Amino acid sequence: MPVMAGERQWSRPRQPQLPDLHMRLRSELGRIDEQLRGLLSSMDRLQGLLDAVVAISREVELPAVLHRIVTTAMDLVGARYGALGVLDASRGRLEQFITAGLTEHERLALAESGLPRGLGVLGHLIHYPEPLRIDDITAHPSSAGFPPGHPRLHTLLGVAISVRGEIYGDLYLSEREDGRPFDVHDENVVVALAGAAGIAIENVRLFERIRVGAEQFQRLLLPTLPDLRPFTAAAIYRPAAEPSQLGGDWYDAIPLPDHAVAVVIGDVVGHDLRAAAAMAATRNMLRALLFDQSDPPGAVLARLDRALEAMTNSPVTTTTLARIEQEGPGWRLHWSTAGHVPPLLLTDEHHVTYLLAEPGLPLGVDTAQPRPDHSRSLPPHATVVFFTDGLIEHPEHTIDERLSTLAALAAQHAGLPLPAFVQALADQHPSDGHDDMAILAVRMPPD
Repeated sequence: MPVMAGERQWSRPRQPQLPDLHMRLRSELGRIDEQLRGLLSSMDRLQGLLDAVVAISREVELPAVLHRIVTTAMDLVGARYGALGVLDASRGRLEQFITAGLTEHERLALAESGLPRGLGVLGHLIHYPEPLRIDDITAHPSSAGFPPGHPRLHTLLGVAISVRGEIYGDLYLSEREDGRPFDVHDENVVVALAGAAGIAIENVRLFERIRVGAEQFQRLLLPTLPDLRPFTAAAIYRPAAEPSQLGGDWYDAIPLPDHAVAVVIGDVVGHDLRAAAAMAATRNMLRALLFDQSDPPGAVLARLDRALEAMTNSPVTTTTLARIEQEGPGWRLHWSTAGHVPPLLLTDEHHVTYLLAEPGLPLGVDTAQPRPDHSRSLPPHATVVFFTDGLIEHPEHTIDERLSTLAALAAQHAGLPLPAFVQALADQHPSDGHDDMAILAVRMPPD
C-alpha cells in the first residue's frame, strides 16, 4: 500500500539475539554473586572482629589480655604466627614479647636467643608506627635476617597498639594459612582490633590499680595478730582469684583480761564496699563486747546480734566465736557458731576432726533464737583451724567432699610451722577460687 503524503513510516526496533541476552544476564548475575560474596565476607569479618573485641574485653589479667590479642588477631586473618612486642619506658626497645603459633621446639630455640632487640622489620615498626604489610621480609630494606632457630617467614602484617595516645607495643602477624600475602582487608581488620586492644589494655591496667587498692584497704581492715603466748597463731587472707571488689571475710584474736584468748572468724555476705564496712563494724563491736565481760561465746554472739539489729543495717553474717582458756594442766575450747563452717582440730599425732555441733543461725536472721555453746578439751600441741567457706567451696563438688579434701591437706602439712601451715592451706585450697578466703590457726603449747 503506498504511503500517503504527510504520513511517517515507522519501523520496528531490531530485537537482540537470544544468546546475547543470556551472556549479559550471566555476566550480571556473576557480578551480583561476587558482590554478595564480598558482602558476606565483610559481614563475617565484622562479626569476627566484634567477637574478638568481646573476648579481649572479658579478660581481667594483663598477661591474658595480651595473649588474647595475639590469638584473636591470628584467627581474624588466618595467620599461622603471631606476636606482640611491648615497648619499655624509653619506647625504643621491647621489654616483653608474647608469641603464639610456635611449636615447642621453635619456642625453646627462640628462648635461647633471648628477647628480640627490636631490630630489622620489628624495629622499623617501632620507629615508624604505621601499618606495615610485607610480601617478602627478606627483600625489605630494614630486614636483618632471622636469629638461629627462628622460623623462616616470608610475609608480615604489623600494626602498632596505642594506649592513651602513646605507643604501647606492636602486633605482628606472619604467614597466612592459605599461603597468600596479607591484603588491605586484613590490614583494616587488624587496625580496628588494635584500637580495641588499646582500650582493653588501659581498662585492665586501671582495674588492676583499683583491685590492688581495694585489696590493700581490705588488709588494713584486718588486724595484725597480737602476742598470744603461750599460744602461737598465724592467719592469712586471700582475695578471690577472679577480681572483685572488697570482701567481707575477717578474722581476729584477742587476749582477754582473765588470761583467756578469744578467736573469731567471720564472713559478711557480699563483695562490695558495704560488706567491707559491715565487716569492720561487726569486728569492732565484737571486740568491745568480748573485752568487757567473760561470758560464754554464745551469749556474746547473742548480744552482738541484737546490737547489730538495733544500731546498723548490716548484711547477714556467718561467724564462729571461740574462747580458749586454761583447764588444769591443759586447755579447753568453748565456741559458738552462727551459721559458719565448723573449725578443724588437728592433734599432734596428725589426727584430724571437724568440731561438728549445732551451728545456730547466722547473725542478722532472728535475734530471738538461742545461741548454742559447745566445749572440748584440747591436748598439747593441738591446732585449731578456723576458716571461711571460700577455702572449700567448689560448684562441682559437695561441701562434704571439699571438707574431706581440706582435712587430708591439713594432715599432710601438720608438721610445718604455723605460718607455713596456713600458707600451704591457702596455696593448695580445694575451692574453685571464686570467693575470698581467710584462715586463722591457733596452736596449743606443750605440756
